[in-house]
Amino acid sequence: MPLYEHVFISRQDLSNAQAEGLVEHFGTVLTDNGGSLVDSEYWGVKTLAYRINKNRKGHFAFLRSDAPAAAVQEMERLMRLHEDVMRVLTVKVDAHEDGPSAQMQKRDERDDRRRR
Repeated sequence: MPLYEHVFISRQDLSNAQAEGLVEHFGTVLTDNGGSLVDSEYWGVKTLAYRINKNRKGHFAFLRSDAPAAAVQEMERLMRLHEDVMRVLTVKVDAHEDGPSAQMQKRDERDDRRRR
């Protein structure tokens, strides 16, 4: 099955438990439609670059999945209908990277940039 990575932003007025509950909810949507949730990360509340639906901040979450296209389309459809989800991004990848995402790594661990 194809491999996907999903990032979604939910409203800032949700609690951390509610935002993590959304991750679990959309993971079960994938598994119910024949896919599997490989990994999930909750990135926390972050400031947005611009306002989205009058919100300056949002809860960010990251999912890695191994699912057929129909399962991904159904999950995206439900995310777009859900009133707490503001934005969704899904990317098809060739392989999932091992370990945490770049967002979750400490700054000194991912310091691959040249010194100025």
